[in-house]
Amino acid sequence: MNFLNEYTIYSVGDHAVTIELSTTIDEETNEKVLCLFNHFMQQKPEEIKDIIPAYSSLTLVYDIIAVRKKYDISAHSAILQFIEKKLSSFTFCTASTNNCIVIPVCYDISLGIDLQEMAIAKNTDIPTLINLHLSKIYRVYMIGFLPGFAYLGKVDALLATPRKAEPRKKIDAGSVGIAGDQTGIYPVTSPGGWNIIGQTPIQLFNQQAPDNTLLKQGDLVRFEAIDIATFHQLKNKV
Repeated sequence: MNFLNEYTIYSVGDHAVTIELSTTIDEETNEKVLCLFNHFMQQKPEEIKDIIPAYSSLTLVYDIIAVRKKYDISAHSAILQFIEKKLSSFTFCTASTNNCIVIPVCYDISLGIDLQEMAIAKNTDIPTLINLHLSKIYRVYMIGFLPGFAYLGKVDALLATPRKAEPRKKIDAGSVGIAGDQTGIYPVTSPGGWNIIGQTPIQLFNQQAPDNTLLKQGDLVRFEAIDIATFHQLKNKV
């Protein structure tokens, strides 16, 4: 099944090209992006420096000098020819690993610092919000923003909350947040504008490990509630 009758190719600066399959975020399109990523990674020429999958697009970053040395035409034209050739030989297949990773989360209000505000704004209670967050298995749609930051979707409509108008200067590593209809986990301490509903004690990014990110695009994630005592016990083991 070749689905690539509809796509858009456009430049991103002077050394990158994006292949956009759709303007919407959905599981089927994201699966196609992941499969296309694997296809382009096979026998990737050295002049392609990076291939970046996103929600519904794939971006190829290339070395202009290396491309110019290899081809008699412009670097941009050469990359477009390479892309079109790869697309013409592409056949869709399921690319997700179907890994379902269980992540413990403590929703104590000392860690879920925006839970109370969210509950008031939505005219509900904190246990309802927590149960809604626990009720779904989420897909990792993409990795971005920070090393190992997984964009997970989609949350229940009642949980969906816009990003904060003014981001916090510091969000602790492991903090679990809501932004729009997505949920995510801060892998390292950083500024951020997501609404924080809890925290996990496990490490999502380890720069020293060969496989330094716990979550990969296409993985599935299920959250499991733990109490504050268990959180600190697990946190101390990291």
